[in-house]
Amino acid sequence: MADLLDLKIIYEDNHLLVVNKPAGILVQGDITGRLTLLQLAKEYIREKYKKPGNVFLAIVHRLDRPVSGVVIFARNSKSAGRISEAFREKKIKKEYLALCKGIFREKKGVIKSYLIWDEKKKKGIVLKNREGKEAITYYEVLEEFKNLTLVKLVPETGRKHQLRVQLSHLGHPILGDEKYGGGKLFKDKIMLHCHRMIVPHPVKREEMEFKAEIPDFWRKIYEKEFKINY
Repeated sequence: MADLLDLKIIYEDNHLLVVNKPAGILVQGDITGRLTLLQLAKEYIREKYKKPGNVFLAIVHRLDRPVSGVVIFARNSKSAGRISEAFREKKIKKEYLALCKGIFREKKGVIKSYLIWDEKKKKGIVLKNREGKEAITYYEVLEEFKNLTLVKLVPETGRKHQLRVQLSHLGHPILGDEKYGGGKLFKDKIMLHCHRMIVPHPVKREEMEFKAEIPDFWRKIYEKEFKINY
């Protein structure tokens, strides 16, 4: 499968497979039947280790289709259970990079809001009252240029479209995120990248850090504007 050549492996052992997800691909399948990251990862394991039949690979978290970055798969049920538990207990730290419209007034802080999911519109909505689910994200401005800001995001909660909704509501939508007011740059790609994750290994129990390089389409935009590299 030619697509395997594009699968960027960050880490693998008998318990985990960590990949750098490209923007524009689903982690798991939907009604469209398009190729998924899970299928590519299973095929990678099958070919590398000459495994016959169906390959076990469990999804323990997801990134939206247009988002790139660190995705972890569990290679056995015990690891899947322990990683899922670590997510529920908030023992996993996720760090994102986003290129947003506008200049932030406060250069560092926390975004707290209450969100609901509008199934009809397929998007998240911020409520003024506390009837929705609480969403908490810590942010820090890394660089500014003209009317763009590169920001680091550390979500404490994991609501659907959380970062996209909150930044849009703040008046700084993610560049390319047409659904939330960020305009359209590329098909199924936005300037949001899961850059770093710290995860307790399901067997060794030690903390492991995984980093994903930013995709090439980012470089074409921000290297013209910003001096820092990631």
